[in-house]
Amino acid sequence: MGLRRREVLTGIAGAAASTLVARLGRAASGISATELGAGLVCVAGGGANVVALRATDGQLLVDGGSPSKSRELLDFLSEHGGGPPRMLFNTSWRDEHTGSNEALGAQRVQIAAHMNTKLWLGGDFDVDWEDRHYSPRPAVALPGMAFYTSGSLDFGGRKVEYRYLPRAHTDGDVAVFFPDVNVLAVGALLAVGAYPFPDYATGGWIGGLEAATRALLDATDSATKIVPAFGPTCGRAELEAQLKLCTAVKERVADAYRHGLSFKEFVATNPTQEFDAARGDPSLFLKLVHKGAWAHLRELGGVI
Repeated sequence: MGLRRREVLTGIAGAAASTLVARLGRAASGISATELGAGLVCVAGGGANVVALRATDGQLLVDGGSPSKSRELLDFLSEHGGGPPRMLFNTSWRDEHTGSNEALGAQRVQIAAHMNTKLWLGGDFDVDWEDRHYSPRPAVALPGMAFYTSGSLDFGGRKVEYRYLPRAHTDGDVAVFFPDVNVLAVGALLAVGAYPFPDYATGGWIGGLEAATRALLDATDSATKIVPAFGPTCGRAELEAQLKLCTAVKERVADAYRHGLSFKEFVATNPTQEFDAARGDPSLFLKLVHKGAWAHLRELGGVI
């Protein structure tokens, strides 16, 4: 009798969750949500993917979408339950991840990020490959919880782990893991169906991205759901594919420097030829890889 009751309750809970996710997916703004596990959803369409953990005392968000979509994103989260946001992780400093910092900071939501991300958000600098200048974000948008190393915390009775992966996409990248449902939000540390961009202007490079990808693989198993910055939830196969890409291209750019090749000569060797069909145009990726490797010649080995 007890077993039957549990089956009925489980069925009701599953049906309710399915109804909620279906309802979330009908947003007129193009923002939609996919359930990842108990109380955890991935919200797409507001910039970089946002992971929302719903707890009894509100929501914890991993990334906050882009500035232009912040209002729609926050309205969407508010309209579909879970309580107000109480905490926000920035997986990197870039706009598509930090677009809700101002709005949530003004509401005294705790913003958490690596210290380097906080420094970039408060900085005045140029990113040459974008031909863009970034001005300091207002004080209210800066992370109040800035850390240097990996750690964990409790949010509404749920364990949340944050992991610092240095000098990869940027020098302040963080992945956030929800161990009770085996979900890992990795932000721009993983690119699916496209080339990643190791942003040398703010501390990223191909060797760091290779090391970060390997570390993420070590932190996952065959059942882990991985949420990248863009695209659907995936698994270890996508990390394995990126590791293969990074390892191959890192060695090829090292070889180009060993032989004194210019950037044009490096591109002419078709260093991504076996990956282009799945990932598209490699032009920006190769520019970032080649210029970014210059600061890491000793690490590449055999160059100087």
